Amino acid sequence: MAPWLTVIGIGEDGFKGLGKNARHALLRAAKIFGGQRHLDLLPSCIRGERQPWPSPFSLDVLLSHRGEPVCVLASGDPMFFGVGATLARQLPATEMLTLPAPSSCSLAAARMGWPLQDVVTLSVVARPIAALSAQLFSGVRLLVLSNDGRSPATLAALLRKCGFGPSRMSVLEHLGGETERRIDGIAHDWSDPTIADLNVIAIDCIAEPNTPRLSRLAGLPDSAFQHDGQLTKRDVRAITLARLAPVPGELLWDVGAGCGSIGIEWMRAHPSCRAIAIEADDGRQTLIEHNRDALGVPGLQLVRGSAPQALTGLERPDAIFIGGGVTREGMLEQCWSALKPGGRLIANAVTLQSEMTLMNWRERYGGELTRIHIAQAQPLGDFDTWRQALPITLLDVTKPFDA
Repeated sequence: MAPWLTVIGIGEDGFKGLGKNARHALLRAAKIFGGQRHLDLLPSCIRGERQPWPSPFSLDVLLSHRGEPVCVLASGDPMFFGVGATLARQLPATEMLTLPAPSSCSLAAARMGWPLQDVVTLSVVARPIAALSAQLFSGVRLLVLSNDGRSPATLAALLRKCGFGPSRMSVLEHLGGETERRIDGIAHDWSDPTIADLNVIAIDCIAEPNTPRLSRLAGLPDSAFQHDGQLTKRDVRAITLARLAPVPGELLWDVGAGCGSIGIEWMRAHPSCRAIAIEADDGRQTLIEHNRDALGVPGLQLVRGSAPQALTGLERPDAIFIGGGVTREGMLEQCWSALKPGGRLIANAVTLQSEMTLMNWRERYGGELTRIHIAQAQPLGDFDTWRQALPITLLDVTKPFDA
């Protein structure tokens, strides 16, 4: 069956910039969906009924015309943070033909002289701008799709807050059109000029000399988190996350999350990693909300409640970390039941009672027990000595596929 839906990328140069296939599709279309700005770019010879997207946005009306010759107009490359990607989740590839134009980021990279494969591309269109914090490293170049004309100033403020005030910013408006314009500046003294809503921000990231190094690898400094003392310390956190082994697209339950450090570092491992933090204490819930934004993972989901009761109804995870409360009735059993086959369960214990619980669990379900001893050099009078932290017992068990 030939595709009934044609998704057409259109640039600032409008109808005259479209190829032959795109023009023929528009001439044949019974209905044409798109933003009003895109629809206004079409000449009068296009006879199909023009339908602006509803507000709030919905695909229901479009999908009700399934099987009819329908076109959708979108900016640039519809599969790059665009409506094409949304439609591809609703329709099989055989029903949809996509005819892209150069994406705004392709045009921006060309104007900046930046090889596109060396650039990190992001979008803040209807997305939290805090997510950019996880991408800020000296020497990294970012291309950011703006939400509107206020986005550059908001992003400049974020760069200053994160210690990247010296970063060079270029705002590129109306790329590919007759009114194309470029505005250059430094985040430190961004003057907040009037900027068109259609813009891309190019950022050459430069950190201030004393800005902390926040690697994407596990084991951020403890000082990177706001906490009340209930924090899985840096070295134990790195060992724990190595056992959890984050993989793109997987979901973690961080049970008894404290300040959320395990879930946050899990999500920093890859943009598609997801985490749910379960925490009963009001103060720590506030700390989680602060830390997830400050460290660039605003998508971390916070469940306010006490495990195991608060676990009911949550999406099944690929991995579970239990930082405390393993002795609570039903805690390990409910986590194990919810864990997907092949998933990893990591639990840390400090007390003799919780350690005994993990030992008994290992007798039933297998896995590995590891004792972690960490000592730090600290002053003792005029000399230094080793100060031993409380030892940690770590259970690492993988759920069989036939369980």
